[in-house]
Amino acid sequence: MSLYQPQKKNKLKVILSLLAALAVISAFIYSQKAPAPQATTEKPVVIAYQAIIDPGKIAQANHAYEAATGKQIIWKKFDSGADVLTALAAGEADIANMGSAPFTVAASRGLPVEVFYISGIPDTAEALIVRNDRNPSGGLAGKKIAVPFTSTAHYSLLATLENLNIDEKSVQLINLRPAEIAAAWERGDIDAAYVWEPALSQLKANGQILISGRDVRAWGKPTYDLWVADSKFAAQHPDVLAQFAAVTDIEVQWYQRNKNTIADFPDITGKIARLTGARPEDVPGVMAGSDYPVLKEQKQILTTTLADDIHNTALFLQQQGSIDSVKDSYAGNINTEAVTTAAGK
Repeated sequence: MSLYQPQKKNKLKVILSLLAALAVISAFIYSQKAPAPQATTEKPVVIAYQAIIDPGKIAQANHAYEAATGKQIIWKKFDSGADVLTALAAGEADIANMGSAPFTVAASRGLPVEVFYISGIPDTAEALIVRNDRNPSGGLAGKKIAVPFTSTAHYSLLATLENLNIDEKSVQLINLRPAEIAAAWERGDIDAAYVWEPALSQLKANGQILISGRDVRAWGKPTYDLWVADSKFAAQHPDVLAQFAAVTDIEVQWYQRNKNTIADFPDITGKIARLTGARPEDVPGVMAGSDYPVLKEQKQILTTTLADDIHNTALFLQQQGSIDSVKDSYAGNINTEAVTTAAGK
């Protein structure tokens, strides 16, 4: 064995160590100069919804909105329009389902919101009901009436009292969410309630309907269930709103064709029931309690009567002390582009 072999090995080790150190230093220098990788994860769309039974729930249950938009959607369930309004004001939702009364409050207070689709027009699906054991034919004076404040039901109840010439001070209005109303009714804590489905169906076993949305509409105070978007989101994602409207319209048209036989589709009624908390057997009757405009009708309402109806709602709410001021026009809070684009597809 040569005496020079260990020395050669030692030199080789030193060279390899120097090369390794140089590689580490080069990598560090490159990392400092190289641009930071860009985040590619897109922010999900947050949608606030309520337990209102309508054809759009079919699309929601089948994840049709996600498929059409290609977006990840986070669905957040709320118990009333007032809760949805709070979420919108806090920037916690991009799209939201609420009644025309809380929407009017939001628009009147200057929140950047706009309605782009009418999910339903309540007929018999929202009503004033009185317990059978609380003298329903004896008038409303002195009765405890539960209603979710800042909701279409609240607006309709105030309109009912005015139409029947009943002083609001002669009744006791109690602010309860639909689920709380059902529980209070079961305990016998309240005499009457103005509420919507599916909670309304739970009260009918021991109650009598006095007034419904159909009556309120006949008095010139119609209400609507609306899909509303944050204005910034609407400006940045008009395609999402148009796709949302188009998908919903598919289910509205399906419902129009099958509304008399929807009970023959237990898979659909079951999905709606799971989303809303209703009983599957109640879904057909509840859905029949509202009108659902197709795209052509949507565009007509959005471009003609809705702004005036919201303005009239605002005047009434101001008179009742619910809002401080009324805008000259609410046309700026109505988005017609989504249904127009959807109708053109």
